[in-house]
Amino acid sequence: MGSDQSRRTALKTMITGTAILGVSAAMPAQALAGELLPAPLKGNVNHAVCRWCFDGIPLEDLCVAAKKMGIKAIDLVGPADWHILKAHGLDSSMCNGAELNLVDGWNDPKFHPQLIENYSKMIPLVAAAGYKNLICFSGSRRGKDDETGLKNCVEGLKQVLPLAEKHNVVLVMELLNSKINHKDYQCDHTAWGAELAKRLGSENFKLLYDIYHMQIDEGDVINNIKTFHPYISHYHTAGVPGRNEIDETQELYYPAIVKAILATGFKGYIAQEFIPKNPDKLQSLRNAIKICDQ
Repeated sequence: MGSDQSRRTALKTMITGTAILGVSAAMPAQALAGELLPAPLKGNVNHAVCRWCFDGIPLEDLCVAAKKMGIKAIDLVGPADWHILKAHGLDSSMCNGAELNLVDGWNDPKFHPQLIENYSKMIPLVAAAGYKNLICFSGSRRGKDDETGLKNCVEGLKQVLPLAEKHNVVLVMELLNSKINHKDYQCDHTAWGAELAKRLGSENFKLLYDIYHMQIDEGDVINNIKTFHPYISHYHTAGVPGRNEIDETQELYYPAIVKAILATGFKGYIAQEFIPKNPDKLQSLRNAIKICDQ
């Protein structure tokens, strides 16, 4: 009896010890120390983040943090900083540096000469770096009606699209709201941008659908994504109102929006472009990635 009891005790101790060893071998040191690692991302979304929203954080530090979060790319980074992204294995998901600004754009012929020069220089640089997307803007109306703006954009963009096609670079025009943030901006409705894309008739011209901006100017976000997705190659996020965190403090429900985007077969980037209000800006970014990881 005593011998049998000792054997049972020894066996129980061995099993318990083996279980602990198994857990210890499988779990990262951080978890054993009480620091749980975030759950792995689902892999359905190509996550990116816009540089300017986190400009208080050195780009090197942002890259390190982004990699740990599963973010694959940084938006709105120009040639001077591409080497930093490359050093961290991150993509430049939306290149910039050829545009003049947000108000002087392709809808006004007086800006065409400089824009053509800028984009003709930048397109080969984007391609040589192994990147694909290059941002552009319609510019402000300055009294131009929709039709005049469309014709002017077509006239100007057609002079650089052959070069973009040659180098497999996509010129991506951003949709911005003209109600609050960018008064008088012309490409302020998805239908207008889609009509421009139709007239250009090139897979090397697409739209950047900024969810924040389009919620303000037209709403009906999910339906417009379903309707116009063939003309959209990139998405930006932010909370409405205020352009802050995309959590429960704002009116949009991003899990449903992201699921709608994925349902279209979208394989591009969804980039966070909110301005964090929380002191821990990187934690806000982690939360946003989790919300959008559908």
